[in-house]
Amino acid sequence: MTTGSHYTVLARRFRPQAFDDVVGQEHVSRALQNAIKAGRVAHAYLFTGARGVGKTSTARILAKALNCPHVKDGVPCNQCEICEGITAGNDVDVLEIDGASNRGIDDIRSLRANVGVRSMRTLYKVYIIDEVHMLTREAFNALLKTLEEPPPNVKFVFCTTEPGKVPDTILSRCQRFDFSAIGEKSIAQRLSEIAVAEGFEVSEEALELVARRARGSMRDSQSLFDQLLAFSDGTVSADDVHRMLGTASDERLLELFAAVVEHRPGEVLNFLEGSLGAGVQAGELMDQCIGYVRDLMVVLSGGAEVSLCSVADRFRDSLRTQGMRLGMHSVMAAFQILADAKNQMFRSTFGRTILEMALIQVSLLENLTALSELLSGRLPALPDLPSSAPSPATPAIPATPAITAPQVPPEKKNAEAEVNSELSGKITTPSSQNQADDSSSHEDASSSTENVVEQQEPSDGVSAPLKPVDSPRSPDIELSDKTCDLVLKRLIEKLPFSVSAGLRQASGLALSGTDRVEVMMDTAYDFAKKSLESPETRSQIEKLLLDLTGKQVTVAVRSISRTPSVAGSTAGTPKPATVAVPVQPAAPLAEKSTTDPRPKRPSSAEPAAAGPAVNMLNEIDPSKDPFVQHVLDTFGATVVRVMPTPLTAQSIDANAESTA
Repeated sequence: MTTGSHYTVLARRFRPQAFDDVVGQEHVSRALQNAIKAGRVAHAYLFTGARGVGKTSTARILAKALNCPHVKDGVPCNQCEICEGITAGNDVDVLEIDGASNRGIDDIRSLRANVGVRSMRTLYKVYIIDEVHMLTREAFNALLKTLEEPPPNVKFVFCTTEPGKVPDTILSRCQRFDFSAIGEKSIAQRLSEIAVAEGFEVSEEALELVARRARGSMRDSQSLFDQLLAFSDGTVSADDVHRMLGTASDERLLELFAAVVEHRPGEVLNFLEGSLGAGVQAGELMDQCIGYVRDLMVVLSGGAEVSLCSVADRFRDSLRTQGMRLGMHSVMAAFQILADAKNQMFRSTFGRTILEMALIQVSLLENLTALSELLSGRLPALPDLPSSAPSPATPAIPATPAITAPQVPPEKKNAEAEVNSELSGKITTPSSQNQADDSSSHEDASSSTENVVEQQEPSDGVSAPLKPVDSPRSPDIELSDKTCDLVLKRLIEKLPFSVSAGLRQASGLALSGTDRVEVMMDTAYDFAKKSLESPETRSQIEKLLLDLTGKQVTVAVRSISRTPSVAGSTAGTPKPATVAVPVQPAAPLAEKSTTDPRPKRPSSAEPAAAGPAVNMLNEIDPSKDPFVQHVLDTFGATVVRVMPTPLTAQSIDANAESTA
C-alpha cells in the first residue's frame, strides 16, 4: 500500500487477477477456463450484470489468459510483462474503450480501421468496450459487419449493465454471460480477508452490515469498507457502521415496529425523536422501514431460505411474531404507505414530517384479514357479541352460613316446561315474547344456582357453608317435533354470534329420524346456508344440542322455498322464522285475518310509519340486532331502510301470487 497522495483504493488494489479470485461468478469462470483449455474461444462475448460484480475484471483476466506465454489450464501467471501491462491497463494490444464517451459512428469507424492491424507482441488483440449500451444506433450498425467476421486474431468483450438496450443484431453475434449479484456471506468473507491484510480488527456484525448495505455489489462494499477503515482507529464495530451511514441498529428497528404493531403511536413518535436526535437520517430510516416490512412479508410467506435485508437473520422469530399479529394484508398495506411516503420525500423539504406521518398511519392499521375474508365470501371470526336481551349475571354466593340457595320444586319446573312448549308453537307478539324471555331467564338463573350449590346439613344442627356439588345436569328440553322451535330459539341465544347469525335466517328445525336434525333454510339465504354447512359450525350446533336435549344428533341443512304456512299442515312442516327469532317490528302490524295467515300488506294510500328506519320485512329490528349494531358502530352508519334482496323479494311475490 502506498501512502500520501499516491494512495490506491481497496477496490483497485484487491481487484481479482485470476478466474478463481472472482467472487460469486463461478459459472462464468468455469465456462471461460474450459473454453481456453479446449481452444473454443469465441470471437465476441457479452458480459451483463449489475455494477461492481466483476464484468470488467473478468474481461481483463480473459485477455491475460489468451495472451500470457506462461498460461496453464487457463490461468495466467500474473508475473510476466504482458500480464503486468494488462493489469495496469497500458498494454498496446488490449484496448479498453468507454462506450459512454466514445459512442459515435466516427469512433467505431476508427476502431474498424485498426482492427486489421496485427497485434504487436501478443497472440490476440482484445477490444473491451465498457457500457456498450451507450453506443448510438449508427455506431452499432457500423460495428455489425466487423463483429460478425473479425480477423482471426481479434476478440471483442462487451460489458453492460443494461442488456435490454443492446440491439438484437449485436446480441445474436455474441456469447452472453450473465453475472449474478454476489451473496452477502461471500462479500463478508472477502472483506474479512481485506481487513486482515490491512491490519484492522473488524467485528462480524460490522462486516455483515457492510455486506448487507452493498446489495450484491463487491465494488460498493469495498468502497464503503475503505471509508469505514478511514473512519475508525484500528477497530471497527457495528456502532461505527451505523454512525457513519446514519442508520438505526437492528434493536432500534425491532423496538420501533413493536410499538407500531401494538398500535402505540405515542411511543412511535418518541422513538423517532430519540433516533433522529442520535444522528439517524430520515431517508435512511425510511429505507430501513421499507426493508423491515419486506422482511415481515418474507417471514410470513415462509421464506426460510430467503435472506433478510433490514435486520440480522437471528431476529426471524421476532419478525414472525410481529408479522402474525399484524397480518399479511396489513403488511402489504404498510409497504404501500411507506413506498408512497418515500416517493414524496424526494420532492419535499420536510422529510421528517412525512416519515412521522407514514409510521403513525401504519401504527393505526388494524388486521385486515377479517375484512378480506368477508369480501371473499367467508364469515369472519368476529368477537362474541351480547344477545338482544342481556342475561342477568349469576349472583355471587356469600360465605354467610344462614343464606341458602333458592330451591324450585320439580312440579313448578315441569309446569314451566309445559307452558314454554305450548308457547313455542305460536307466533309471539313483542310483549308476550319479552315475558317469555324473562321467564326463561329466571328459570335458567334458578336452575344454574341450584346446580352450583347445595345446602349442607351437619349433624349438630348448625348450618354449614355452601360448597359446589358436581352433580350431572339433566337435559333442559326434550327433543321432539313440538319443541323444535324452542330448541332453535335456545340455539340462537347460546351460540356465538358468528354461528347464530346464520341460524337467524333459518325457517325452523325439523326431525328426520331419531338422530338427525335438519335446519330449514330458504334458497335465498345462500351465504348463511354455506356458513352453517361448515364442519366447525355443525360441530358447535351438535354439541349444544347434546347439552340442551341430552341426545347425540347429526345436524344437516336443507334448502326449501319460502311458502306461507297453511292451517292443517303436517307436523314436519317448518314454521315461520318469527317463532324462532323474536323481533320488534318497526311499525304496528295490521290485524291478521282468521282465514289467511299471511300478514296484511299496507296499501299505498296509508301513510308510512314515522321513525328513523323503514323496515319492509318486519323480521329484523336494527336497534336490537347485534350484527347490525356492530356494523353501525364500526362505520358510523345509520339505518335508513331494511329491505329483502331482489331474489328474496321475487320469491315472496311469486308465492303471494300463487296462493292468492
